[in-house]
Amino acid sequence: MFFSGDPVLQRNFLLLLLQTAWIRAPVNGYQECEMELELQQEKIKCIEFLTTVQSVNHSGCNGTWDNVTCWRPAKTGETVTVSCPKIMTNAYRKTGTISKNCTNSGWSNIFPDIHRTCGHTNDDNEENEFYVILKVIYTLGHSTSLIALTTGSAILCLFRKLHCTRNYIHLNLFLSFILRAISVLVKDDILYSSIFYCPNEGQYWVSCKAVLVFFQYFVMANFYWLLVEGLYLHTLLVVTFSYRTHITIYFAIGWGIPTIFTIGWIISRVYLEDIGCWDTNGHRFPWWLIRTPILCSIIVNFLLFIHIVRILLQKLSPPNVRGSDQSQYKRLTKSTLLLIPLFGIHYIVFAVLPIPFSTKVQLFFELGVGSFQGLVVAVLYCFLNKEVQGELKRKWHSMQLNQYLGHNYGLRGTSISRNGSECVSHFHRDSRAQSFLQTETTTA
Repeated sequence: MFFSGDPVLQRNFLLLLLQTAWIRAPVNGYQECEMELELQQEKIKCIEFLTTVQSVNHSGCNGTWDNVTCWRPAKTGETVTVSCPKIMTNAYRKTGTISKNCTNSGWSNIFPDIHRTCGHTNDDNEENEFYVILKVIYTLGHSTSLIALTTGSAILCLFRKLHCTRNYIHLNLFLSFILRAISVLVKDDILYSSIFYCPNEGQYWVSCKAVLVFFQYFVMANFYWLLVEGLYLHTLLVVTFSYRTHITIYFAIGWGIPTIFTIGWIISRVYLEDIGCWDTNGHRFPWWLIRTPILCSIIVNFLLFIHIVRILLQKLSPPNVRGSDQSQYKRLTKSTLLLIPLFGIHYIVFAVLPIPFSTKVQLFFELGVGSFQGLVVAVLYCFLNKEVQGELKRKWHSMQLNQYLGHNYGLRGTSISRNGSECVSHFHRDSRAQSFLQTETTTA
């Protein structure tokens, strides 16, 4: 037998698989708990199969389960060929066949070499390095985006003059990016960082499934808040609207629609594919239940993007203005470039357009470059915003003036006993300064 029934050897084999399979986890969603669960399922199937076929007496080798593959009974001199173990096919995405000979002394060793045929080879090193680098990139991207978005959200919340419908929508978009980044990092930590820990308690699976539920919800909510940004800008350019009648609609779109589809995804998972941590996509319906609304939001946002660019082109090209085409197109280009990260238009290239891309290129842009989208949005719509910069400058000047006035108060306090009238005079001057400070910090 392959492992001679030794559970220690079986464990070592699993660890050998994980040494290379774990780095593909962001793509394949396959880790040790799934491996052990699948091994148990394959073992049960094998035992049931062998119970039926070994009821007939025969000479040769008995059927056996070698902890990885099921071998049917065979006559002496017969060669049995089977497909690569399912566990290795799922881990490495490789297909092939392996064989054993039934000899007078029993089963021979597996040939050809199972690791070379079904598992990791030296040819996979370059691909493995790509996945390692990709995981580092998107972890860095989500981490930096998380810091920038948290800082930007704090700024938009703390300054009252920045409280308006536009910034409320920006704030919810920031929040969706923050929650998406957190859910990605937590999901990776639970599913892939602790790959050598596979508990049998049901409580673990409940917690793990909850993480996947929030991950799916926050990803979809992020796409729909990108859609809300597009709807809001389109509404500003096309029609007038009332704050009170529309802000609730935006909230319903951004948070409500993802809630409905996520609940549907949970129900479909429970009834159609309640396996492990819900991180596999064996059944297509739950997968499309998440992907379809995201694709719809991308398509609608793309159509809004095209219409908004057309409107901007019309506004930047008045019939009475001539000789300024170059300046106008520069303004149009700048506006368009600002809209791309705001709407997430780059997703349309891989999601809808029939352009052939390699898997690596698509993964690099969707996972690697896409992880920095939150950082770009925070920079463009908060840190480079003129209103935000103006409020920060006023706050800085206010702090500097308060520090200066406080220093002067301290110096004058030491001379009160020597000159009371001077203190009164300074008090009136300081009161006027404080009045000026209040005026400076409360005007737009």
